[in-house]
Amino acid sequence: MNPALIGVPAAAALASGVIAYAAVHPRSQLFGATIRSTNAPPQLALTFDDGPNPAVTPVLLDLLDKYNAKATFFMIGRFVRECPELAREVAIRGHLIGNHTQTHPNLFWMSPRAIRNELQQCQSALHDVVGAAAKVFRPPYGLRNPWVVDTARELGMQTVMWTLLPGDWREKSVEWLTGRMRPVADHAQDSANRAAGDVLCLHDGAHRQLNGDRIRTLKALEYWLPRWRDLGLKFVIIGDATNAAAH
Repeated sequence: MNPALIGVPAAAALASGVIAYAAVHPRSQLFGATIRSTNAPPQLALTFDDGPNPAVTPVLLDLLDKYNAKATFFMIGRFVRECPELAREVAIRGHLIGNHTQTHPNLFWMSPRAIRNELQQCQSALHDVVGAAAKVFRPPYGLRNPWVVDTARELGMQTVMWTLLPGDWREKSVEWLTGRMRPVADHAQDSANRAAGDVLCLHDGAHRQLNGDRIRTLKALEYWLPRWRDLGLKFVIIGDATNAAAH
């Protein structure tokens, strides 16, 4: 074997690992700066993806109102078009609406033009329905390539990731999901040793169709919202308590 080629497999594996980290890991900044925490430990940013969803979003809005909790909803453009009144209701209730693309594709494999089209179509839907384009964006599945964050920025949006992704789309029990959300409480109790607060990524919709079942998410939040409040956490929207450059 040519000695010069010995390092080729190792270098290829390393390059693949770097690309995978840059594309997937919520803390990675290799493909562009993102928001991934709040500015202070007592601030919890609740975020919900894949809506609006007629089967869940109205109930979720009432639950959030009960605890005076504001949240950020990353909406899919085609669902905004299908459920305009519900999208407007989210805004009327004082929550922030973000861009989650038009059709929820895997952006990692898409060209710059295709990425821009997905983001622009969702922006147009939001502008037409709620009267304003989004200022924040979350890529489907959290997947990025070298053009995703830059494209969002060119369209006036900051890209938002998360500190905690409990996996509420999985077919697991409410008890399992509730346990997966416990780190938020643990972090609140250890706030003296932390520099930033959590961005929690949950789902009020299902990206493949409307009326997806997210009852487990609602039940887990019914358990945790009063407990997080009693721990002194403040529920904030992205933008009020986040800074991409700081975290």
